[in-house]
Amino acid sequence: MRSVLMVAEKPSLAQAIAKILSKGNCTSRKGLNGACSVHEYTGIFQGQTVHFKMTSVCGHVMSLDFIGKYNNWDKVDPAELFSKAPTEKKEANPKLNMVKFLQVEARGSDCVVLWLDCDKEGENICFEVLDAIQPVMNKGSARSVYRAKFSSITDTDIWNAMNRLGEPNRNEALSVDARQELDLRIGCAFTRFQTKYFQGKYGNLDSSLISFGPCQTPTLGFCVERHDKIQSFKPETYWVIQAKVFKGKESPLTLDWNRVRVFDREVGQMFVNLAKTSREAQVELVSKKEKTKQRPQALNTVEMLRVASSALGMGPQHTMQIAERLYTQGYISYPRTETTHYPANFDLKGTLKQQTNNPFWAEEVKALLSTGINQPRKGTDAGDHPPITPMCAATEAELGSDGWRLYEYITRHFIATVSQDCKYLQTTIEFSIGTEAFSCSGRTLISPGYTTVMPWQGIPLEESIPVCERGNTFSVDEIKLIEKQTSPPDYLTEAELITLMEKHGIGTDASIPVHINNICQRNYVTVESGRKLKPTNLGIVLVHGYYKIDAELVLPTIRSAVEKQLNLIAQGKANYQQVLQHALDIFKRKFHYFVDSITNMDELMEVSFSPIAATGKPLSRCGKCHRFMKYIQAKPSRLHCSHCDETYSLPQNGAIKLYKELRCPLDDFELVLWTSGARGKSYPLCPYCFSNPPFRDMKKGMGCNECTHPSCQHSLNSLGIGQCVECDSGVLVLDPTSGPKWRMACNKCNVVVHFFEHAHKVQVAQESCDVCDASLVAVDFNKTRTPLPASETQHTGCVFCDPVFQDLVELKHATMRHSMHRGGGGRRGGRGRGRGRRGNAKKPKDKMAALAAYFV
Repeated sequence: MRSVLMVAEKPSLAQAIAKILSKGNCTSRKGLNGACSVHEYTGIFQGQTVHFKMTSVCGHVMSLDFIGKYNNWDKVDPAELFSKAPTEKKEANPKLNMVKFLQVEARGSDCVVLWLDCDKEGENICFEVLDAIQPVMNKGSARSVYRAKFSSITDTDIWNAMNRLGEPNRNEALSVDARQELDLRIGCAFTRFQTKYFQGKYGNLDSSLISFGPCQTPTLGFCVERHDKIQSFKPETYWVIQAKVFKGKESPLTLDWNRVRVFDREVGQMFVNLAKTSREAQVELVSKKEKTKQRPQALNTVEMLRVASSALGMGPQHTMQIAERLYTQGYISYPRTETTHYPANFDLKGTLKQQTNNPFWAEEVKALLSTGINQPRKGTDAGDHPPITPMCAATEAELGSDGWRLYEYITRHFIATVSQDCKYLQTTIEFSIGTEAFSCSGRTLISPGYTTVMPWQGIPLEESIPVCERGNTFSVDEIKLIEKQTSPPDYLTEAELITLMEKHGIGTDASIPVHINNICQRNYVTVESGRKLKPTNLGIVLVHGYYKIDAELVLPTIRSAVEKQLNLIAQGKANYQQVLQHALDIFKRKFHYFVDSITNMDELMEVSFSPIAATGKPLSRCGKCHRFMKYIQAKPSRLHCSHCDETYSLPQNGAIKLYKELRCPLDDFELVLWTSGARGKSYPLCPYCFSNPPFRDMKKGMGCNECTHPSCQHSLNSLGIGQCVECDSGVLVLDPTSGPKWRMACNKCNVVVHFFEHAHKVQVAQESCDVCDASLVAVDFNKTRTPLPASETQHTGCVFCDPVFQDLVELKHATMRHSMHRGGGGRRGGRGRGRGRRGNAKKPKDKMAALAAYFV
């Protein structure tokens, strides 16, 4: 029997598609990576009975990166990243072993059906999957690769896709490859240069990475441009005439002055005086006009993001995450689309019928079905996916709070597109008072149309307009001159920024949320009340600096032109290599000019930020000059010696303090203690060794708990106890500062083992356990809390194997606490103090094995 492998983009999609195609008759099992399941069944394919295997990836299989040595910021000139630095495709998430998993499942398959998301990124993943599996598939079939095109997870759409299989689009995949390489080379070159340059000079930038991105930076530019308009705005005084008239016992009617406003007070007063010559207001004209408020066009991604931010208070990144979840669960159609026009064969009535039982809009839906739906307005067909549409009925209990709010809007928007337009009558009355003309207007609802289901767009209630006709007179209640001032624009909202990005071609419907999220993460803007984006000092200075050096780095024009070229690759109208090289040549020249002109930006930095020597508080002594170095807490936290003019990196997201005034035996720098408040994990480190590894087997960023110094009392060799029970490469190291709540922590992962609470002293002995090869531990217990018999207070034994210690050890992993005594089989042996003895390690006793088994 022939075998067909099918691959979706996410595990949940694979499960849903397999359930539909197998009609619920499939068996499921976990794949070797533990993240992706495999669903198997027998069915008909190309007129033959075949064995189907449906599985998935978890997004991109591969990611683009520079080869190893070019990832070293200290040894590589950023300028080399434009041409000399080779790139390679690496597994996007090595822990998933996705390539091996795909090859295991594809071995012996005759053909593959690719069910990746139907956008450019999905096409790119198609070829990542094919690169992994084609070498192990059966050869000989004339055609072995098929592409399924679908826009929703419904029975109809999935079966239609299965019956109309096509081929993956190489051009669209190449356009994604080009964008990835451009963003990698350009972004890394500028980011590395400006991060090293400015973090070495200023101590209060409060950003761990001063990043540049071809799309990210123009996005920031829009926000700063609005900030500049606010700052440069000069309020201007103007005057308006306010007139109030009444007829009989009716309430006074406020009129609008037809001249609107004047900017000279004396002129305004002159018009007031002319109006006051008459005590009556004459009705010159009464006009009535029926007007229409059009129903919305079908919903695309950008409009969904705009509304979610402005009306639902949800950020673009969060909105897309929720929309993708609703899509994979089958509640809405594919949420990434530029199209606002339903295809001719779209089942509008069938989609509407699914909403007849929802109590919130059932009446409106039933009324539409009985009277006949209105054809949606003609929109734009971008040729990608149908508009975002609800695919089945749902309740808040099924979707959760935010999921329901987004689903409710999408559903109401869809119902509105097939509803009637809103109609109202606008009445306008023209008055003359003396020589001046005034007017007032009001609206009366004729038919609510679509606003029944979208009430927030309804016609607002206004004061009723009095019934009158030409020639009628009203008594003048008052006429006065009112002084007002022009007001500045407000900061850009996310919704306004999304509109600008779409207008100028910055990013795609899929990447717009990512770029906005990036400028927030980098501390370039902050999100204020009302989802307004206020630039920080750093964001403002960067944009102003780009303008001083090369405005095209921040203006949207050049990126928009690149996006057009990338789209030509996708359409097969431009050569991938030529477009890539042309764009890189442009930005390479811009980079060199930027480096040569960096002092222009530095002049702005000097005004807004403090020199690194004037920042921070004295903490520990430098090993070179023996003067105090200052601890700079602003991101990224670091130590700076102003005398030597040297800056030393520190681990992030934790607290740093002096470690007992002890010094590193290699370089005489005072040690500091890093503590993570979240996990209760801590270890000492030498600031110099942390940035300049002293031994070959050490990497940059290692503390004393990973140092292989043979005799230092703080090193791994002195404090290492045994191999970590969770990760492959970690060693559990005693934390000598943790008493009286003693603990040992893995020097690679988040595992923390608590033991010997209230013990007076804990030390790592020279001897090793005969059973598991872990280092023995000598414990001096308090007399009142000793677990030992009689008056004994001291005991030396193995943490994992000694029966005296068995009730005194427990493991803490992230926020979970687990006893050491759960049942289970062993997984791996222990390891003595970091000397790499794994191959000959003996099997630990049940206690250690049980702990290891708990996490398998």
